[in-house]
Amino acid sequence: MRAILLVAFLVSSVSGCAIVSVADAAITVVSTTVKVGATVVGTTVDVAAAGVKAVAGSDEEKN
Repeated sequence: MRAILLVAFLVSSVSGCAIVSVADAAITVVSTTVKVGATVVGTTVDVAAAGVKAVAGSDEEKN
C-alpha cells in the first residue's frame, strides 16, 4: 500500500511540473508575440509620421 501511495505521489508531482512547464512556455510565446507586435506597430507609426511630415512639409527653416 505504501508503494502505491509513493508512486501516486511521484506521478502527480511530475505531471504538475509538466503542466507548469507547458504553461510557462505558452506564456513566454504569448509575451514574445505581444512584444514583437508592439514593435511592429511602433515602427509603422514612426514611418507613417515621417511620411506625413514629408508630405505636409514645413515652412520653418532648420538651423
